[in-house]
Amino acid sequence: MKKALGLFKATVSSLVVASAVILSHTAFAADKFVAVTAIVEHPALDAVHKGLVDELAKLGFKSGVNLKIQHQTAQGDIPTTVQIANKFIGSEPDVIVGISTPSAQAIVAKAPKSQAVVFTAVTDPIAAKLVSNLKKPGGNVTGTSDMSPIAKHLELIKQAKPDTKKVGVIFNPGEANSVSLIEMLEKEAPALGLEIVKAGANNSGAVLSSARSLVGKADVIYVPTDNTIVSAFEAVVKVGIDGQIPVFAADTDSVKRGAAAALGFNYYDVGRQTGQIVAKILNGANPGDIAVEYPTILELFVNPASAAKMGLVLPASLISSAKEVIK
Repeated sequence: MKKALGLFKATVSSLVVASAVILSHTAFAADKFVAVTAIVEHPALDAVHKGLVDELAKLGFKSGVNLKIQHQTAQGDIPTTVQIANKFIGSEPDVIVGISTPSAQAIVAKAPKSQAVVFTAVTDPIAAKLVSNLKKPGGNVTGTSDMSPIAKHLELIKQAKPDTKKVGVIFNPGEANSVSLIEMLEKEAPALGLEIVKAGANNSGAVLSSARSLVGKADVIYVPTDNTIVSAFEAVVKVGIDGQIPVFAADTDSVKRGAAAALGFNYYDVGRQTGQIVAKILNGANPGDIAVEYPTILELFVNPASAAKMGLVLPASLISSAKEVIK
């Protein structure tokens, strides 16, 4: 009797273990895998990543529970973006997210048509050759763009410093998004009586000297959503203070780092918007059927103390209309 009871217990125990293995395997099989790559670490792109992860969790895809997330940055090195792209493609995730134009380009250039790709924080997806149609991307790629409202940025500069004639712009000529922004700036500037003075910087180490080259040639410095320049933004602010030339930015996160003012998108919200797209794909949607999206809300951030260090007193009307005043 005891022997039979022992055999019964052993059988039940085996069944429990087998069931646990089956359930564990089923749960693992249901997990999703998202790989995320960014060209460099800086507050705006970091905010995109955080917004992406938070929104996926809100929509039921929680990291460490039913979602595996891998995140790597290239630290500003283009060859490294290609290495990361190859690694991620080889691991066959459900979705690869490219934060920034260079990272997205590296993925799209290498990924098979069966691999879902979502880009974000990309200025001009068509110029970057990520998609050929914004409303109907087709294929395996879609995402969100952070195309800057260039005309409004120039208007902000004129409002903050009405006597501005020449706007110095530091940019990386090797970044497709930056070239597109320069073209837009040169197109919009004449209508406001402005001239664009360009200063190229191919890497973050060249930003300081490029900024210095604008002193005496421009009335203000404008930093677009160029990842190379933004990653070394403090160097631009130093030149602004030393040379008494106000610095304006395209992204609001740079105001906390010393820009006088910026009218831009909340990059955390851009990340959440991107997360919604990724969730649709994880739930079975075809990337090519999802239109490329744009942020719709602009926020004004000002930093009166930093502006004063650069010789500029921001108008009271501008400060009072700001979403956030950095102290």
